Amino acid sequence: MGARAVRVAVTPLSWLFGAVVARRNARFDARARGGVLPAAIPALSVGNLTVGGTGKTPVASWFVSRLRDGGASPALVLRGYGDDEWRVHELLTPGVPVVVAPERAAGLMTAHRKHCDCAVLDDAFQHRQVARVADIVLVSADAWREPVRLLPGGPFREPLESLNRASVVVITVKAASADTVQTVRAAIRRAAPSVPTAQVRLAPDTIRFAATISTGDPAPPVPHGVWHDLTWLRGREIVLVSAIAEPDAFRRQVEGQGAIVRHHAAYPDHHAFTARDVPDIVARAGPSVDVLCTLKDAVKLAPLWPRAGAGLWYVSQTVVVEQGAEILDQAIDRVLAARRATTPTAG
Repeated sequence: MGARAVRVAVTPLSWLFGAVVARRNARFDARARGGVLPAAIPALSVGNLTVGGTGKTPVASWFVSRLRDGGASPALVLRGYGDDEWRVHELLTPGVPVVVAPERAAGLMTAHRKHCDCAVLDDAFQHRQVARVADIVLVSADAWREPVRLLPGGPFREPLESLNRASVVVITVKAASADTVQTVRAAIRRAAPSVPTAQVRLAPDTIRFAATISTGDPAPPVPHGVWHDLTWLRGREIVLVSAIAEPDAFRRQVEGQGAIVRHHAAYPDHHAFTARDVPDIVARAGPSVDVLCTLKDAVKLAPLWPRAGAGLWYVSQTVVVEQGAEILDQAIDRVLAARRATTPTAG
């Protein structure tokens, strides 16, 4: 069955899903003033409308770093889907408590007990039971497809009009063209004309040796040791490995730096790598070709990687604000102000 036939077949299910989402949102809207749980500490939510692929993890970590730079003691609170997200956050924001809690209100209480005075909620836009100071919603230009289709016919959890609940919409870009970015911006403007929009680029930063990642308990340290700048990729043959929502964007990023991708082993998002996966990847590389993955993949592959054979490296990503820096600063300032109001001793 072709892709179009599948979409036609699941369209009624998308309609049903949309009706369920609409009823759920209507209930939350009706009780918005009295039915939302107070947060133990001021919180900023970083979420999206789609299933994966928007860059939530690096953007959430960026907000944590900005809050810490502002004098706060933030926590990162997330549901903990799979076994990779919380481990990645511990590496990206060393020294910051990472709290795994399906119920965000309970997670914020835990963060408060850890002496945190504010928090970033990873993937909480649809988790409307707990109050937050700001709602940042990410829309990926690389994952953009038209028309917008709700699950299961497409990747959207909610219609684009739900962006009207957001404090700020952030367009994330990895390798998308300028024309695609403008198409996304126009669609957001039509759906939520009064919501301010910013734009960030998720840019490759350095190439790091994955074997330096520790997976023991307590929390692993920041990766260190052997690393290269991006010029290391120019003209280099590599085998690419990814278990992320938008593998094509990752490949375009790497090829954009001059790498020659001999093979791309693309697994489903959040794939739990096992020892059975590794020999095939190593065989693809052979003795002289390096293997490159994302940090999200490296935390799972590194413990399984053989000492002999191809080297395992990962690309670290950095968040570069391209438009709307003042809008993002205002959201951060709102959290810092709420922190000062609820914690009189805070600086």
